[in-house]
Amino acid sequence: MQNAADSAKQGIEAVRDLAEQYREVLCRARLGIRNPGFEWYPYDTLSSLTHCNQLLRGAHRAILGPDGGGRKVLDLGCADGELGFFLESLGYQVTAVDHGVYNHNGMRGARALKAALGSSVELVELDLDRPFQLPGGPYDLAFFLGTLYHLRNPFHVLEELAKRSAFCFLSTRIARRFPGGAPMPKDVALAYLLDETELNNDESNYFVFSEPGLRLALKRTYWDVLDFLPVGDTRRSDPVRADRDERAFCFLRSRFDRLANVELLDGWHRAEGTGWRWTGREFSFRIRSTGAARPRTVAIDLFLPDELFAANGTVALSGTVNGSELEPAEFRRAGAHVLVRPLPRDAEDMVVRFRLASALAADAHDSRERGVVVVSISAE
Repeated sequence: MQNAADSAKQGIEAVRDLAEQYREVLCRARLGIRNPGFEWYPYDTLSSLTHCNQLLRGAHRAILGPDGGGRKVLDLGCADGELGFFLESLGYQVTAVDHGVYNHNGMRGARALKAALGSSVELVELDLDRPFQLPGGPYDLAFFLGTLYHLRNPFHVLEELAKRSAFCFLSTRIARRFPGGAPMPKDVALAYLLDETELNNDESNYFVFSEPGLRLALKRTYWDVLDFLPVGDTRRSDPVRADRDERAFCFLRSRFDRLANVELLDGWHRAEGTGWRWTGREFSFRIRSTGAARPRTVAIDLFLPDELFAANGTVALSGTVNGSELEPAEFRRAGAHVLVRPLPRDAEDMVVRFRLASALAADAHDSRERGVVVVSISAE
């Protein structure tokens, strides 16, 4: 049960402390599974929340709190599912993914714990080294811990994840020196390809990035690094020695779909390119705000094609937030624009609706009614 000291804490710090208490729940569940016939995953996956607490800075510390509120979380590479079961206990809606061939016990541990806990966590078997589609989503947050360097094609997996999750906690092994001790160039993006038995005699290990290499890989797969924390041997780490292990913990924001931070309602066509979308003549979205730091404005990055101006020479856009009229906008040129409007300060749940005076009708080249292109939405 949460005590008074814990209840005074907020965000990731409260989650970390509650995880310490949840270990007792997991321990009792395991003890109740007599003679399971397999070996439990030997590492403490909940300890990653201690690193996440050290990792997050400023407003980012509120991204993960003790009240899940039904937000969707993906645990990719879930081992025995401990993290997912814990987050479910806080009210998060969790999908936990791993591959039975490489999972420590063929996912029997995760299934046994799910049954013992009476959990509703969705357990999915998925081979990330083959063509795949992530289940469910879109996700508010993903955990991708200790898995990246086990993948044959890390770029593909990172990009697919960026398409489906707004934020991500990632950890992976990195190195500052080559085997033998020579330092890696600090300004060169590198990845060391491991031989089959070179690291822990484990053929499932493939790529160990340098820090510049990891940062560039994340950039190329549509992730922004918001916070970065190296742990372990941060001076002499190399790709092959167990006693010179270094891990990078990263808090990431996807920029593939810069609309993932709001709930899209009516009037949106499918995502194109790196997440931008055509709207219809009318379109709407919901902004959810929690805590004291409620957004005061909404900013929308728009692109207006030349065709919209052909009929009238201008593009008129009106809108409301929670039914109250917003100041209308009139655009006189094609191209990129930023529309900024104030938000009410006393509402946690804000529905914003827009309507164009005219839109592009369906034609032989495109069967959709097209309004404007929305590139991103931010509420601050």
